[in-house]
Amino acid sequence: MILPKKIFFTKGVGKHKEKLSSFELALRDAGIAPFNIVRVSSIYPPYCKLISKEAGLKYLTPGQILFTVVAEAATNEPNRLIAASVGMALPKRPEQYGYLSEAHTYGWTEKKTGEYAEDLAATMLATILGVKFDPDESYDKKKEQWKISNEIVKTMAVTQSAVGDKEGKWTTVISAAVLIH
Repeated sequence: MILPKKIFFTKGVGKHKEKLSSFELALRDAGIAPFNIVRVSSIYPPYCKLISKEAGLKYLTPGQILFTVVAEAATNEPNRLIAASVGMALPKRPEQYGYLSEAHTYGWTEKKTGEYAEDLAATMLATILGVKFDPDESYDKKKEQWKISNEIVKTMAVTQSAVGDKEGKWTTVISAAVLIH
């Protein structure tokens, strides 16, 4: 059984005339280019410790396979706003799993995309915990309802945004949650 014990978040942006190269540069900017990335779905494991990127990278070896939740957006349209965000929601009880979410947006600000990703993760967690909330309420009102329930202990998002290169080069943004076991 592979059960991650640690997790860190990172983000990056890359620009290049080739789309794949812009993705590689975004991975480099995020500090995770020397690893083999396997994209996984969005469960935050029970008892998993959130650590800094700097601390997390010390556990890794180039070429290692990394299970990672990745949000990515790319454009070659000049001046187009793009963003990628990974949201997180953790339950009060550490033995319960939490949620991660990915958001990939065009035309949304970094703040709006981050709030959306955080809201997605918290909404998924709230539904399995039985926390009552109105899904049509604003993000801020839902966040207050979750706080009152005392079941969701922490939410956050890591977001990267960029404006498409004015010369039409590919611009790629990524945000990632890297699971370490």
